[in-house]
Amino acid sequence: MHATTSPTPALSGRRALLLVPAVLAAATLLLGLWSGLVRLGVPLPVPGATATAAHGPLMVAGFFGTLIGLERAVALGRWWGFGAPVLSAAATLLLLAGAPGVPLGYALAALVLLVASATLARRRVSAASVTVTAGAAALLAGDLLWAAGWPVMRLVPWWMAFLLLTVAGERLELSRLLRRSSFAERAYTGALALYLAGVVGAGWLGDAGTRVMGLGMVALAAWLTQYDLARRTLRVKGQPRFVAASLLSGYVWLAIAGATALARGAHADPFTYDALLHAFFLGFTFSMVFGHAPIILPAVLRVRVTFGRAFYVPLVLLHASLALRVGSDLTWWFAGRRAGGLLGALAILTFAAVMVRAARTSRHAS
Repeated sequence: MHATTSPTPALSGRRALLLVPAVLAAATLLLGLWSGLVRLGVPLPVPGATATAAHGPLMVAGFFGTLIGLERAVALGRWWGFGAPVLSAAATLLLLAGAPGVPLGYALAALVLLVASATLARRRVSAASVTVTAGAAALLAGDLLWAAGWPVMRLVPWWMAFLLLTVAGERLELSRLLRRSSFAERAYTGALALYLAGVVGAGWLGDAGTRVMGLGMVALAAWLTQYDLARRTLRVKGQPRFVAASLLSGYVWLAIAGATALARGAHADPFTYDALLHAFFLGFTFSMVFGHAPIILPAVLRVRVTFGRAFYVPLVLLHASLALRVGSDLTWWFAGRRAGGLLGALAILTFAAVMVRAARTSRHAS
């Protein structure tokens, strides 16, 4: 038997840097889902005027900013890298308290994330590392524009770019062993340049920029579908097939979001705009979360996850909820839109429950 020893201060400090932002990110996700359902008209207690009005910032800057900042800090392996998730979590607490200076707090977190991403990119310069760094820069740009007084609606293209470029860069890195032709490399560069031009133009040119951004999203979705490693791992049973199914289905929602932006531009009605946002932030982004979580979270939080068929339940539920919500948005069916929102929240909570159960099962097995 091993003697029981108390954790060293260094280990305790590292665990705190891991667990505190992770717990706050989880709480932010729950609050973001709650506020989103209230905005849909679901009869729930109002979590507070600030939280309800800040549904978008809570989900993007609060939840995803903290979560991706934590993952990047672990990859960097430097204590200062944890400043990104800690500052992001602190800014979320300030947001909920109604304190001033919240956008600047998120901007500071994004700055640390950008420096961490650039530091990692210097270790191995590649199209993947540059893309991920550009994603962090997009988050910082969006937060700074928010601090300058821009309305959240005009910041959305920058926050979308943060998530899309982060995913695209990480998929490039994971697929680096695949041999791609020079045409494929040029096609990626062209699609990325088109998308970034649209993101910049959406803030200044409005309708024309939004349509170019949408075309870039469709191009990136097509490229990822064609050249991602997921096309091969879809044939492998078990967890690799689940990851591939999550990613490839997410690329479909990315294409749908891009096609909506291309067709409707910046002057879409509120329901079409809702369809665009949730096709991207729920359909694309959470498909990526579902696919990567069984791989990344064990590495970040030092737990083992046992994969099982139950993982497919929230994935199917997520896509069914999005089909209902987007279809209801496009047909102005209020009840269907609300039901789709409820099913989407249920899909995310179900996935969290499946992950917790899989982690506990693995711990008992080990």
